[in-house]
Amino acid sequence: MRTAANIEALLPELDHCIADELEDQDLDFKQWDLKSRDNAVKTVVQMAVCMANGGGGTVVFGVADRIQGRSSAILGVPPEIDSNLLKKAVYDQTDPKIMPVFEELAVPEGTGRLLLMQVHPGMPPYTDTAGRGTIRVSKDCVPLTGTLRRKISVETGETDYTAEAVAPVDNSLLSATALEALRNQASKERAPEDLLRLSDTELLSTLGLIKQGKLTRAAILLAGTEAAIREHLPGHNWTFLQMISDTDYGVREDRVSALPLSVQRIEELLVPFNPITTYKQGMFHYEYRTWPEIAVREALMNAFCHADLRIAGPVMVKLYADRLEISNNGGFIAGITPNNILHHQPAARNPLLVEALTRLRLVNRSNLGINRMFSALLMEGKEPPQIREIGDSVQVSFPKRELNATFRLFVAEESEHGRNLGVDELMLLQYLLQHPEIDTNTAATLCQRGEAEMREKLSTMESAGYIEHGGTGRGAYWCIQPELYNQLAEDGQGEARRRIDWEAAKTRVLSILMERARRNEPGLSNKDIRQITRFDRNQARRLMQELMQENAGLQKVGERRWARYEYSNAREH
Repeated sequence: MRTAANIEALLPELDHCIADELEDQDLDFKQWDLKSRDNAVKTVVQMAVCMANGGGGTVVFGVADRIQGRSSAILGVPPEIDSNLLKKAVYDQTDPKIMPVFEELAVPEGTGRLLLMQVHPGMPPYTDTAGRGTIRVSKDCVPLTGTLRRKISVETGETDYTAEAVAPVDNSLLSATALEALRNQASKERAPEDLLRLSDTELLSTLGLIKQGKLTRAAILLAGTEAAIREHLPGHNWTFLQMISDTDYGVREDRVSALPLSVQRIEELLVPFNPITTYKQGMFHYEYRTWPEIAVREALMNAFCHADLRIAGPVMVKLYADRLEISNNGGFIAGITPNNILHHQPAARNPLLVEALTRLRLVNRSNLGINRMFSALLMEGKEPPQIREIGDSVQVSFPKRELNATFRLFVAEESEHGRNLGVDELMLLQYLLQHPEIDTNTAATLCQRGEAEMREKLSTMESAGYIEHGGTGRGAYWCIQPELYNQLAEDGQGEARRRIDWEAAKTRVLSILMERARRNEPGLSNKDIRQITRFDRNQARRLMQELMQENAGLQKVGERRWARYEYSNAREH
């Protein structure tokens, strides 16, 4: 939720954009209906329901969300509107009851008064007393359909499919091979030895997988026989395909097996297609696979843990010549998207299963699994995984790339000196090795962080000597230190990639134009100037406007793409 101070700080932005562009998952602006008090109150109730279902947030009443200009957009709320009566209306007209908090914000525009409705997160779903409801999804309030209501039930843990007790404890339902694999994998991850030494039923009971003398679906998924899984978890299965083309495959395997056996077998199938690269450094030989084992393991565990087991369909592993794809049924929940997954609060579709695997240290509830996937690839100089939501499924794709030994050595050396590079630093350095520069907004999008947080991260990287910045304000940009670029790249273009300083750029462009005029050669286009200075189109245009103001002999000839800048009296100098 946003405080009154937060909103007050946002209002000046209305001179540069419309309120709709400032909205977010937890913030909405609404114009107060001055013609009908009943309609205005109805909107208040609807927005309370929407925000409560979407995790809480702030609604600012009195601002038109489609008008630019602060003085025009801020209309205010009439002074006679009593916030206590609005609170009562929301309480009376919602089910379960919602009790928002209203705050007033004084402004010089309109009626001089804005109303802030603070809706705290609760236990959705919420509706009005007629059963109607919406839910906040990004910047919109969408109808609370049956599918969304089911999704809310999953997110709140009310319908944990894996937690249902389905069969009396019977050793014939348990697979000794699956339990052995489970213990071996947990032992490698340093799970507590006293936990792993328990008998089979004691282990499952301690993990909370036996309830009232019955095995839960989670117990059967982790340790059940194929027959038990087919009976009690008909939606669980997996397919491995080694694709020759988009339509033909070579190796194929389809199985129904307990989760630890499934992960183990898929990893075995990948071995022939996941070759090792040996890198020699001094007396040591380091081995790296095309797809780091830790990244593949995290992706497989995520796919099996977060699959919607009520939907018939396999966890699909497709191996192409240029990529590895792992997908599962069941889309993202709890507001997680591919654009925020790196830092979003973790959420489990199957909480009991995830809790058991967490205690065995096979998954991590602190959202470190995704970061481990990214880090394992980035530190080897490879692209991070591509994560997509396709309909009601999630797909993780690992591009096939060769090891960048120079970059891997650099990361190792930094670590030896106590400078451990995180996912943000790795992504930014990889980006800057491919692009001359990055602005704060692009960096924030790349790293899935806010701009203020990103500026602090970039400043820290500059202090560490990895990057340097140029420009000011909205025109600020960041580039890799030339010495570091030359260390990590092979083209020796560290200095050539740097953008020219503003004043130096003016001097250089003017010098070229004067020389061209002296030779009776044509002037420079915007594209030519961009190539000389490494500025963008708008910066090049602004540069030339300043130059023309400072030099009477400089003029613009032609329009649009035919426009060129000429220096007409070079001979007088």
